[in-house]
Amino acid sequence: RVKDVDFGNGLVIVRDGKGGKDRRTPLPSSLEPMLRSHFQEIRKQHKEDRLAGVAGVWLPGALERKYPGAGTEWEWFWVFPSSNLSVDPRANAVRRHHAGESAVQKAVKVATGHAGIEKKVSCHVLRHSFATHLLESGRDIRTVQELLGHSDVKTTEIYTHVL
Repeated sequence: RVKDVDFGNGLVIVRDGKGGKDRRTPLPSSLEPMLRSHFQEIRKQHKEDRLAGVAGVWLPGALERKYPGAGTEWEWFWVFPSSNLSVDPRANAVRRHHAGESAVQKAVKVATGHAGIEKKVSCHVLRHSFATHLLESGRDIRTVQELLGHSDVKTTEIYTHVL
């Protein structure tokens, strides 16, 4: 969500990620201009949705009850919204959901093509590469463990065998 991107501290909060965990991950400063530009584009979509009377984005039940209407606020909008509206069967409301997994996989495929990478790359491969590069550059294994959200450092130690 938009509120989970912290430009000031160079962080992105990933909510309900692998293992249902929330984690913080670095936001490279080199991506900030592109991401800010992207935010300008999706802000237009957000405004169009508000003007068209589209229901706000989905919020988990407890949040929806505690803050009714928060789903219409910019901060709760998806960073990568779906290009299409759909009916939310839980509320029988037309909403804009986030981009689906296949859209993300397609974007990764396009990006790797533009980068001239011929090997097959997936989101999971990027996660592994991230961990490996951190360890190669001398980052502490506990830091890498925290960034990946591993409960046990032994899971993270698997990456040391790649080095």
